[in-house]
Amino acid sequence: MGVRVEISVESVDGVRIASMHGADRVELCASLSDGGLTPSRGLLELAAIRSGNTEVHALIRPRAGDFRYSKDEISLMVRDIRAAGVDGVVVGALGEDGLLDPACAALIDAAEGKPVTLHRAIDVSASPRRVLGQAMEMGFKRVLTSGQQRSALDGAPLIKSLVAQAGDAIQVMACGGVRAANVLEVIAATGVSDVHAGVRAPVRGASSGTVSFAGVGVPDGFDHFETDADGVAALMSVIRG
Repeated sequence: MGVRVEISVESVDGVRIASMHGADRVELCASLSDGGLTPSRGLLELAAIRSGNTEVHALIRPRAGDFRYSKDEISLMVRDIRAAGVDGVVVGALGEDGLLDPACAALIDAAEGKPVTLHRAIDVSASPRRVLGQAMEMGFKRVLTSGQQRSALDGAPLIKSLVAQAGDAIQVMACGGVRAANVLEVIAATGVSDVHAGVRAPVRGASSGTVSFAGVGVPDGFDHFETDADGVAALMSVIRG
């Protein structure tokens, strides 16, 4: 159906799973439970080796929380972009007015011609339509959005309007609870040609007694989340079927 699929992952195993099932891209992150942070240099290097034909795009986000960054945080992001060594990067920064921070231009410049995705900063912006216009002017390749809602289906009306506004100037990628069971409905409701899914499952950890370092949001008895191979396979089967 000509739809491109991006899988959000935070490990080399996640990269391997996405590649094995034919995903077009991975968004490589650390700390997905915090909404995703910049991955380590070692993870970036090994992901590039293990990715096969799947593109690796690194999330560049220096901390959890909002997207209003200090000058030092912007400088850190620029350095991380230059050092990433992968196929593309995923970034975003908002100003005090809730629109794109002009510093986004420096982030795009640091990518040195590699494609740059505007991440979900648009979903907490003052005006998604104005931010999309800014993104097109600045030279972003695509924008990732749930339509300012928790799920792509709930945000489908806004996503559809952004697709119409974007035309052929920028790709709009839908995210937010996208799975095999609903991906065709998401595509039909929004008109997107790109979908993004963070298909994860909890991993059972070793018993640790009183002290626990389990990940945030992990169910009792489990340790952390990992990319769900069966979930990715099912999603890709629906898209490619």
